[in-house]
Amino acid sequence: MKTQRVQERVVVTGLGIVSPLGNDVATVWNAMMGRECGIRKTTVFDASTFPTTFDAEVKDFDFTEHLTCPEQHTGCSRGSGFALGAAVEACRQAGIEIEAPQPGTGLDRTRMGVYLGAGEGSLANEAFFASIIRGWDTDEQTMDWEQSTQECLARLTRTHELEQEPNMATAHLAVLTGARGPVRSCLTACAASTQAIGEATMMIRRGDADVMISGGAHSMIHPLGLTGFNRLTALSTRNDSPETASRPFSASRDGFVLGEGAAIVILESLTSAQRRGAEILAEIVGYGSSSDAYRVTDMHPEGRGAVQAMHAALADAGLTYQDIDYINTHGTSTHENDSIETVAIKTVFKERAKQVPASSVKSMLGHLIGAAGAAEFITCILAIRDNVVPPTINLNDRSPELDLDYVPNEPRQMPVNIAMNESFGFGGQNNVVIIKRYE
Repeated sequence: MKTQRVQERVVVTGLGIVSPLGNDVATVWNAMMGRECGIRKTTVFDASTFPTTFDAEVKDFDFTEHLTCPEQHTGCSRGSGFALGAAVEACRQAGIEIEAPQPGTGLDRTRMGVYLGAGEGSLANEAFFASIIRGWDTDEQTMDWEQSTQECLARLTRTHELEQEPNMATAHLAVLTGARGPVRSCLTACAASTQAIGEATMMIRRGDADVMISGGAHSMIHPLGLTGFNRLTALSTRNDSPETASRPFSASRDGFVLGEGAAIVILESLTSAQRRGAEILAEIVGYGSSSDAYRVTDMHPEGRGAVQAMHAALADAGLTYQDIDYINTHGTSTHENDSIETVAIKTVFKERAKQVPASSVKSMLGHLIGAAGAAEFITCILAIRDNVVPPTINLNDRSPELDLDYVPNEPRQMPVNIAMNESFGFGGQNNVVIIKRYE
């Protein structure tokens, strides 16, 4: 007879972040508690002729300052650099040696893996970007896309500048840490890093790895990224007031704010963490994933995919909606997402929906796209650690149909033992993780 393996409990032992609010966990958390906003005018390139002229950028960060051997990562993309910086912080907290770790340190690197929700690789498309900027620089603020395509594609193909590999961030982290176990990358839009964390958790549970370096990294702050979201009319165009542009669940919301960054977490089997004597920050108890199977850029009007993912996460955790103390919402500040997410929460939480705090830190961070879910996962762990819920800032005008407790404008001190983190992405991707205080 086949012996049934006991599922491993999965805990978190390290956190690291590089974001528009700061380049380490303590700075970011303090900024959230101080209701600070990381959204400003775009400086990465000249966006003055674009419909949206602001974003949420990482500031004052150079990954080479965090490494003793930066030459191993020469030529890495902006997003991969963010991942390296965040991974250094997370590994140090977890007590994991990096950069040529010595043998005999008690951690089998063949049992350590990497799983990231990572965005585009290195985009050396300067000619394409220059053409896009020229295209927006017209009286009509429109783009001659046919001319731009003909002008750029031949040159880009000749110079191989279209080549990119989304898994490069995972490769850089494997080199950094010596991880020789399973290495995975997913790019399921805004749900990517929550999916990475959920699936990395499942890998540890079933015994495929002892330690997984997980999370996400993304940077789309370039002319192509801004143009794509502008043409989808997904971005806020509140150019006169960038700091108040991200206003989830507000009646006056007009789109999300494009951000960038990386959030890395160290996931570990309880057995491994206890053997190493690592500090345990929280436990992951539930993961649920689904697809809307509806439209490429629209959520199902009844939030059926989000509802399914929340139910799946609760079932996986062996919990009910009555056990959740805090919901970290996807909360993008678009009309569609905030309305449908509210409907989905009401469907799952029933009579308790208006009693459970449900805030969006995208009001302060902007939308980190592939890295968003992992940054918000870290937020949940800190909320549990400090028994405080971060606020949704810029929430000054409520819509009658958006009537949940979105924790407007001020952090709230309250007991938080179990948190639900929600991420929904283009393509109908829905991923939900449930985090619990470790006992």
